[in-house]
Amino acid sequence: MAETQVLMERLEKAVIRLESLFSDSHRSIGMECGAVNGVNGGVAPYVEAFDRLLNGSVAEFLRNSKILEGDVKIHAEMVRAAFQAQRAFLLLVSQYQEPQESEMAVLLKPISDKIQEIQTFRERNRGSKMFNHLSAVSESIPALGWITVSPKPGPYVKEMNDAATFYTNRVLKDYKNSDLHHVDWVKSYLNIWTELQAYIKEHHTTGLIWSKTGPTASTASVLSTLTSGQCLPPPPPPPLPPGPPPVFDTESGKDEATTSRSALFAQLNQGEAITKGLRHVSDDQKTHKNPNLRAQGLPVRSPTKSHTPSPTSPKNSPQQSHSPLLELEGKKWRVEYQEDKNDLVITDTELKQVAYIFKCNKSTLQMKGKINSITIDNCRKFGLVFDNVVGIVEVINSRDIQIQVMGKVPTISINKTEGCHIYLSEDSLDCEIVSAKSSEMNILIPLNGDYKEFPVPEQFKTAWDGSKLVTEPAEIVG
Repeated sequence: MAETQVLMERLEKAVIRLESLFSDSHRSIGMECGAVNGVNGGVAPYVEAFDRLLNGSVAEFLRNSKILEGDVKIHAEMVRAAFQAQRAFLLLVSQYQEPQESEMAVLLKPISDKIQEIQTFRERNRGSKMFNHLSAVSESIPALGWITVSPKPGPYVKEMNDAATFYTNRVLKDYKNSDLHHVDWVKSYLNIWTELQAYIKEHHTTGLIWSKTGPTASTASVLSTLTSGQCLPPPPPPPLPPGPPPVFDTESGKDEATTSRSALFAQLNQGEAITKGLRHVSDDQKTHKNPNLRAQGLPVRSPTKSHTPSPTSPKNSPQQSHSPLLELEGKKWRVEYQEDKNDLVITDTELKQVAYIFKCNKSTLQMKGKINSITIDNCRKFGLVFDNVVGIVEVINSRDIQIQVMGKVPTISINKTEGCHIYLSEDSLDCEIVSAKSSEMNILIPLNGDYKEFPVPEQFKTAWDGSKLVTEPAEIVG
């Protein structure tokens, strides 16, 4: 017990020392490796440029998050750790030659782990008052996967920034007239991705380029370098293991979690390099040339889908552990994790109430009366029938959704959804449909006792008319 107590005290002192080092880094360029930058020029110019981003926009975001406190502050610390992990990876790229593909997954694991941690925190705090703040960060943090994108990583970061904007607009709507601290928070967070795009454009336009000199990167050599003091200059005694905190947390990188965590970056790795991991399939492994395989009834996996899990969605396995939920929590109706339920009904609704429907599959919900707003998030093959909504009905990150309006609704928003059929009533024909990053959307209009289907345009053409850009559908509708 005495030895354990001594060990705990040493660990606490180490943590305090690391926090002190990080705090000092905000006052000098380079964060954890700032002294190296100024003293011996030991890092590449693009690592120094990344340090300036950390000490600028990232530091400003951290300050604004601390003002808001609570879940936002905790989430921001996770973002800081993720950027620290990326900084460590950039340092390795500048000093080592490109590693083998099997080693790359392990080297990317610290960043992948931090992204997963950030997204998991949001999923575990869906009841938070700052849920839109958490969602903005969770939906866009995969932008750190730009290091695996080639040949143009910049546009990928912009796409993630757009995903954040969907939620930051909600934050601005809620707080722009009541608390300007939240407005400052939004500006500082979006500024991170704007500056990261500029950084990539200047230093990594076509993707990361590993050093042409030095040893080939490997798990053993790289981790050895990080723990030997190459990232940070040796501090005064007692010496401490230098380097970004995420590296210390991922020493066991070759366990089963390595493959699953790195799957995120397999999806992010786009462009011509995406075919590098494909292997040749001989004739004896092809079902159409080997009758024995057909007799075994082996499932055939689609090569375009087997390695593309969504980086912004939680994995399927944890979903099974959740119990179905249908309850009123304050002024919010929560309908979650419903499976194969076609008799869900909510009758006791009030004008000030909202409904949040999350991860419901193959189910149908009927909402009677008048309610403020309804959100459908991460649902599959879900049907919604409602009487009246005074605000907005939103469909996010879903697939195969059917909505029937019995009364009136002013706006229906569809975002990142595949397959959405909306049946309007006679009273709701003035409803506005707002869509983004979605496909297979159809609006059904009542005509002569029946419904006529009208597709929502998915493709557009834009032209310059001499004074402004003019955009119109590029497909025939009706």
